[in-house]
Amino acid sequence: MASLAGFRVSPSLLINSEYKSCFRVRALSSGGVGDSTVLSADSVAVNGASVIREKGKNGSLIDLGNGKLKHSVVVERKLVKDVVSKDLEVLWEDGYGTQSVKDYLDAAKEIIKPDGGPPRWFCPVECGSPLKNSPTLLFLPGLDGLGLGLILHHKPLGKFVSLIPLKAIISDIETFCRAFEVRCLHIPVHDRTPFEGLVKFVEQTVRLEHASSPNKPIYLVGDSFGGCLALAVAARNPSIDLVLILVNPATSFGRSQLQPLFPILEALPDELHVTVPYLLSFVMGDPMKMAMVNIDSKLPSIKRLEQMSGNLTAMLPRLSGMADIIPKDTLLWKLKLLKSASAYANSRLHAVKAEVLMLASGKDNMLPSGDEAKRLKSTLQNCNVRYFKDNGHTLLLEDGISLLTIIKGTSKYRRSRKLDPVSDFLPPSMTEFKYAFDQVVGLLQFATSSVMLSTLEDGKIVKGLAGVPNEGPVLIVGYHMLMGLELYSLIEEFLREKNVMVRGIAHPTLFSGKREGSSTEFFINDWIKVMGGVPVSAKNLYKLFSTKSHVLLYPGGAREALHYKGEEYKCIWPDQQEFVRMAARFGATIVPFGAVGEDDIADLVLDYEDLMKIPVLNDFIKENNHDINLRDEISGEVANQQLFIPGLLPKVPGRFYYLFGKPIRTKGKQDFLKDKENANQVYLHVKSEVESCMAYLLKKREEDPYRNIVDRIVYRATYGGEVPTFKL
Repeated sequence: MASLAGFRVSPSLLINSEYKSCFRVRALSSGGVGDSTVLSADSVAVNGASVIREKGKNGSLIDLGNGKLKHSVVVERKLVKDVVSKDLEVLWEDGYGTQSVKDYLDAAKEIIKPDGGPPRWFCPVECGSPLKNSPTLLFLPGLDGLGLGLILHHKPLGKFVSLIPLKAIISDIETFCRAFEVRCLHIPVHDRTPFEGLVKFVEQTVRLEHASSPNKPIYLVGDSFGGCLALAVAARNPSIDLVLILVNPATSFGRSQLQPLFPILEALPDELHVTVPYLLSFVMGDPMKMAMVNIDSKLPSIKRLEQMSGNLTAMLPRLSGMADIIPKDTLLWKLKLLKSASAYANSRLHAVKAEVLMLASGKDNMLPSGDEAKRLKSTLQNCNVRYFKDNGHTLLLEDGISLLTIIKGTSKYRRSRKLDPVSDFLPPSMTEFKYAFDQVVGLLQFATSSVMLSTLEDGKIVKGLAGVPNEGPVLIVGYHMLMGLELYSLIEEFLREKNVMVRGIAHPTLFSGKREGSSTEFFINDWIKVMGGVPVSAKNLYKLFSTKSHVLLYPGGAREALHYKGEEYKCIWPDQQEFVRMAARFGATIVPFGAVGEDDIADLVLDYEDLMKIPVLNDFIKENNHDINLRDEISGEVANQQLFIPGLLPKVPGRFYYLFGKPIRTKGKQDFLKDKENANQVYLHVKSEVESCMAYLLKKREEDPYRNIVDRIVYRATYGGEVPTFKL
């Protein structure tokens, strides 16, 4: 520990595909942060053998095999073009699901071999080499202490991505970043550093990182025991910008379901201890969820069962190695450490000023994590919770959602002190695309079987989105269907057909988190953010246009999406234009569109006026709307819209139809549209086009032989493929 006074030891353990261990040591002078010295290969050894490697041009580490280390640039400017074409597309491959618990157990077996020495940090190879504008993420492990608990998430967290749309990229390295610079804490099996010592060790790293980049947040991901460690460090450093992600934190250790078993563990003969870690592995996690990690949800049930059986067969024999990871004396020490950590963290919760996200499992058989989520949310000053009802204690090692997706969906990803929903946005990966549109809204997508039409420059209506420009900035303006049901198909089709991310301007309440409870699951609102949702504001619209984005805007807003009885397919827009002059300033192309089909999905039986006549619901709606920023500066029907959930009666599903009208060019018309009257004429023209699109669809859908879901199911069963529609 004394060496840390003059050195920053980043003894980066790198785990390659064969799970061999190697270390990198970077020296740090006391006067600043940086790589002032790289120790020779002779100074660094694994299992008695020196590790030799080099940083390649792509940031990888290459074994030279000659006992030398040398420097090279991690990413060169001349390689930017190659990086763009390979890694920065929307729907990038994040690698989630390519590793499993089997890989964790194999890596654990290797990492404990050279397991002497004090606690240390390592950087997983899968996360790649860090870039200077990436926020640092420090993973603090649970009971095992290995630091491998993020192994399923290494690739997504360290992926090289673009922070602005591909078409707006200038060949400058500053436009790119890795999602995170990931470092994991490894506590050797036989290490006996007390909790206060571990706190100081992590704290020193946090302070060095803060000194190096004072304007960037530092992420502490604390798993179980690591959650206590994260809270302790945050309490001692309230002035540092920290984002805590607590995964079933052990602050509830005093109420653990396993407390009565601890005295028995102490009295258990050494000969029988080999069974204890094996049994604990089943208590801490759900083997079935672990075995489902890399299985495609679209596979037939029989195939999925076969793959799960194979994964279990491969995983179970490896669990015997848990006895080496947690021998008896280590287990007893870790239990005492947990008790100390829980008491320390709980006594200092009042001092935690950091931003906190707690992930709680509904089937945690080790800790009462559901109840603990309620307690921490009410105790901590800035705490959000996401509840995963089907997961066990080892949430990060089980089948589910990528940690990066959770961070993005809860608006926790940022690269500076303040979140910027435009510049901090990371485009959705292919994994996120599949999960969102297959598992989250898949049933709606199947039921509505959307038809997409667009209008070419010559006025011809064609199937698909060919009439919508590929190059931005583009402003897509249209009708907001009941409850915004048209959103999902629209976003999906732009991604699927044009590989274009449409950034939807959304109501600010979706981003506030004020109405979240301790049992809020990761669902629709979070996925809206993952898929590009941005809080409505002139500032955000300006930024999106400046990055040449495709922007989705609903002038009718909540008033249109929560319309009253008899108002379906009625454009309820403000009296005056809100977007035309802004679009003209950037030469954006305005594309009006209409969408119909809500009346084929549900009947509106209770609207706002009906609900306000019911005393209990009346008070509930008023209470939930008292602190919402309304559009009271806008005149017309759209002003002062209250938010509520209407009463709907589902119907046998019909079909959704979309028509994107002829593009309206504003390029070169900035001076003309500075005049409010001219801009208002364009505004009224856009509104008229939206209404014309809906009128066309309402008429033509009567000619669709597959408007009813039964007819579409029969067609798919008979012919397969895409279901046709009316003739154009």
